[in-house]
Amino acid sequence: METQELARAALRTIVDFALPPRCPGCGAIVQEEHSFCLPCWSQLVFLGEPCCVTCGLPFAHDGGGPAACGACLADPPRFDRVRAAVAYGEIPRKVALKLKYGGRPGVAETMARLMARHVEGGADALLAPVPLHRWRIWKRGYNQAGLIASALARRCGGTALPDALERRRATPYLRGMGPRERAQAVRGAFRVPERRRAAIAGRTLVLVDDVFTSGATANACALALKRAGAAEVRLLCWARVVRGSDN
Repeated sequence: METQELARAALRTIVDFALPPRCPGCGAIVQEEHSFCLPCWSQLVFLGEPCCVTCGLPFAHDGGGPAACGACLADPPRFDRVRAAVAYGEIPRKVALKLKYGGRPGVAETMARLMARHVEGGADALLAPVPLHRWRIWKRGYNQAGLIASALARRCGGTALPDALERRRATPYLRGMGPRERAQAVRGAFRVPERRRAAIAGRTLVLVDDVFTSGATANACALALKRAGAAEVRLLCWARVVRGSDN
């Protein structure tokens, strides 16, 4: 065993010398895999309490207990909660794009490491990625939300259900659309396959995605999951748009 450990350490040293770990934000050489350099790390805005109990919008001050923002009070969403690792900005955007379009599936582990603190339930957690249409999967090679969900399951001990939801039809890119247009574009686009209904009935589902913008996709997914019997749907994402920026 000791000989094997020494061999692994020697191999790791050779690999690190030939292919040193790089910052997922800017590409600078760093000491460990999935770690950020200091300039990129300092640009990350980590999200948590105090925030809207439903959508996770950060509050400037702690009101002394759970509270919902005005938007969630006026128009309650279908999902029960949103939590995000970081606020959407230049570095989180670069990381998300590397996973989504840059052919860098390993970035999913980077995201999962910072998202894991928001996963509740341990081994009982059920992680359902927001699905892609099959045409986009064939083009991209993978579903980025599925990779994140799998990485979270490995770290937190939960179960990833990559096929808990299906995207019934291809939907247009939502960038540039208003809230009403976004909601219309994804209405009825998702369903739970019959074979998965028993697994989610009465359970709390962690819906996994990379970026939360308007909530249109999360709403449509949550509606489909609840119609299939899910008790709660809690969205967990890498980054959340906070101040009117877009993805």
